[in-house]
Amino acid sequence: MRRRRAQPREILPDPKFNNKLVAKFINMVMREGKKSIAEKIVYGAFDIVKKQLNEPDVLKVFHKAIDNARPRLELKPRRVGGATYQIPVEVKQERGTSIALRWIRDFARNKKGKPMQVKLAEEIIAAYKAEGLAIKKRDDTHKMAEANRAFAHLRW
Repeated sequence: MRRRRAQPREILPDPKFNNKLVAKFINMVMREGKKSIAEKIVYGAFDIVKKQLNEPDVLKVFHKAIDNARPRLELKPRRVGGATYQIPVEVKQERGTSIALRWIRDFARNKKGKPMQVKLAEEIIAAYKAEGLAIKKRDDTHKMAEANRAFAHLRW
């Protein structure tokens, strides 16, 4: 068993925007190793976002959407005695970004009846406007953390 954490692989920036966060998002959207299809989906979604919001810089919209959806607190289970308590813990920046990307991707995938580009664009726009399912999930997570604040002293 490995005792030390392996260094994560360095993600190269994406070819169109030269941005590592976009490259990470493309890798998250990718299924079965089909990166070219994932790139078409993400870049197509960015084009739709650009048209709908009349915003020339779609990267600013994307970063703001991720920042709006990023949770600041999360719950970690901790076993004390025979009971398991949900303890609120602050989320590091990198993990929060990963969670936000995952939520946006998953809620876009779960919508039915539209192409993935359109669903992803709708979810990004909703997160940019601080509404939608990813923002609701973040708010629910924060409410749960606030409700369990009494157990914060059990943090290790």
